[in-house]
Amino acid sequence: MPPATDPTNDTAAEAEAVQLECIRRMSPLDRLRAACRMSNRGRRLAFEAIRARHPEADETEVRLRYIELAYGVELAADVRLWLRDRGR
Repeated sequence: MPPATDPTNDTAAEAEAVQLECIRRMSPLDRLRAACRMSNRGRRLAFEAIRARHPEADETEVRLRYIELAYGVELAADVRLWLRDRGR
């Protein structure tokens, strides 16, 4: 397999063509379901990684760290303040 032009893509061109054909054959609803499953899996993996790196963190802190990673430090800080103002 020749080196990929995209260093984040480790899928052979032939395999990618097969994947795309499978996706094209899916109904819009099945595509949406597949996208939701992949998104949920990615989120679960992120939460597991945060828990592994920060075993002392409670669930609120884990969620805040996820917000920071997914949506940015500014939003996470705003949520922290919002939670603090509500006594959480």
